[in-house]
Amino acid sequence: MVKAAFSHVSAWVFDLDNTLYPPQARLFDQIEVRMTQFVMESLKVGRDEADRLRTHYWRTYGTTLAGLMREHGVDPAPYLTTVHDISLDHLEADAELAAHIRDLPGRRIVYTNGSGPYAERVLTARGLSGLFDAVYGVEHAGFRPKPERAAFEAIFAQAKIDPAMAAMFEDDPRNLAAPHAMGMRTVHVAPAPFEAAHIHHHTDDLSGFLARLL
Repeated sequence: MVKAAFSHVSAWVFDLDNTLYPPQARLFDQIEVRMTQFVMESLKVGRDEADRLRTHYWRTYGTTLAGLMREHGVDPAPYLTTVHDISLDHLEADAELAAHIRDLPGRRIVYTNGSGPYAERVLTARGLSGLFDAVYGVEHAGFRPKPERAAFEAIFAQAKIDPAMAAMFEDDPRNLAAPHAMGMRTVHVAPAPFEAAHIHHHTDDLSGFLARLL
């Protein structure tokens, strides 16, 4: 029974993008355009090279920002402001999801590779403001990104979370490896399942999944 697998959980950690809103909103399409433009302007390269570099940074470091910082010493603040300056018009409030999150026993946390202010905007647009005990962005992990274990350790230390008593909800399978290794219950939230030893559960309906835990 799924509910029994979470009976020990007292801290619920949620990724943001494509997890607390459906991927059909395609917010990351907007972000990717702005990331490519930022790389073009910062490194003085063409669009094709910027896209190649973004892919390289994502595979090597976890995020475009991490690659820009490590290989080029880019200041993260202007980057985060620029790439998250997007329209949220496609997002809708989800009262059912809000109710299920509100009813979860224990503490509720958002942890994203985006910025904290961006996360707050998205939560407001989804009708999820005020439901979480804390919202952490990449800046709170010293700009170390998921999937780095050190990034999770930094956030969980600040949030005073015992991973053995926590669950992680994520759309990117890579970002569940470290939480699993740290003892968390892991949930992959995505349209299609990804089979891996570090993923305990999969759902394409976060609200429906949470309803089964209550």
